[in-house]
Formats: sequence, C-alpha cells, structure tokens
Amino acid sequence: MKRILIAWSSGKDSAWSLHRLRQSGEFEIAGLLTTFNAAFDRVAMHAVRHELVRAQAAAAGLPLRAIPLPWPCSNADYERIMAEVCRTAAAEGIEAMAFGDLFLADIRAYRERQLSGTGIEPLFPLWEIPTDRLARNMIAGGLRARLTCIDPRKLPRDFAGREFDRELLTELPSIVDPCGENGEFHSFVYDGPMFTAPIAIETGEVVERDGFVFADLLAAI
Repeated sequence: MKRILIAWSSGKDSAWSLHRLRQSGEFEIAGLLTTFNAAFDRVAMHAVRHELVRAQAAAAGLPLRAIPLPWPCSNADYERIMAEVCRTAAAEGIEAMAFGDLFLADIRAYRERQLSGTGIEPLFPLWEIPTDRLARNMIAGGLRARLTCIDPRKLPRDFAGREFDRELLTELPSIVDPCGENGEFHSFVYDGPMFTAPIAIETGEVVERDGFVFADLLAAI
C-alpha cells in the first residue's frame, strides 16, 4: 500500500480528495501538507489561519506538515523549498502526493514536472470529474465549507463568507465554474465525511486586498 501525502489547501477539493482516497482503500495516508505565508501565518490565497488548518488535521486524524514560505515568495524560492520538502518526504518513505486539481492542464503539468525525479508520484483523484456534478456530490455527501476568498471581477463581494451549498450553486454567474477552479473563489471545509467532528467557526471581518475579497474565519468560542 503506497504511503502518500495530501497537498492540503484547507478547501473543498483537497478535502474531497482525502475522502475519495480513503474510500478507495488503496493508500496509506501519512499526513496533510500545507504551505503557509510565514509573514501572516495563513494559507496563501485561501487566507485561512494556521490554527484552523491544525483543527482540520486533528478532525481528519492526520499529522499536519506545515511548510512556511517567505513573503514575498519568488517561484525560485518556492521551488527550492518544495524540492527539499519532497526530498525529506521521499526519505521517509512517502511514495506519492495527491492534489485536488480538477481540469487545468497547465497546473497538472507543472506539478508533474516538479515531482519528476523525486521518487514521489503525483496523484489527481478528482481529475476531469465534471465540476457541476462534483460540486453537487460534495454537498450531497455531507461536505460543509465556507467561501474565504472571492475574485470580485467574477463574483459579487457578498459571496465572501457564504456557505458552499446548493443555494450558492444556483446563484453563481454562468461564467463561474461550480468548483471555482479558475480562481473565482476559495473555501474552507469545516465538516464532512473526511472529519470525525465538525470544526466550529464564525465569520469575522471581510476585507478587500490585492484585488481579492477575503472573509476572515475564526475559531468559534
């Protein structure tokens, strides 16, 4: 049974990848791997706080490998850091890494190039599943998520902080992918079949920064 890591963004696609891989029974999942902006201690783009990702890992019953990235982070720095991460993982017996990519061929090709020669195989458990069907299957399967970041060029500002649910899907503009695969939105999963218990959250401040609108999620007290 291959030992694998999940490239964990905190969002619905990586969470559903974990669920699908567990269902397959073909892999030993050794942990979640997440990169954090070291200056803000948050997941890049999703802007999710480190403590909430730790809560996800605990709910999934898996160790979290937190990788700090400098800010700003050049492509060269990113690739150097991730190459070292892969070397360490391979030395520990990790044989594959799973990504939640859905259909963007250039992103898949980049990951394949970066892992080439490392001894770690890239896996894409959700690849080319039609995203309208995938989104509805996630929701029907019990996944619960909230939008943490939206592109205001594609979506109204008030979508930030909304639930990823059937109502949201019906209100998405026709140009927006149902899973946000073109960067229209990012999410945080707080409940689902990949977790042993829900994560209590509340929505804090909503801010616009660097051309995106972010909803700051907080651990509920």
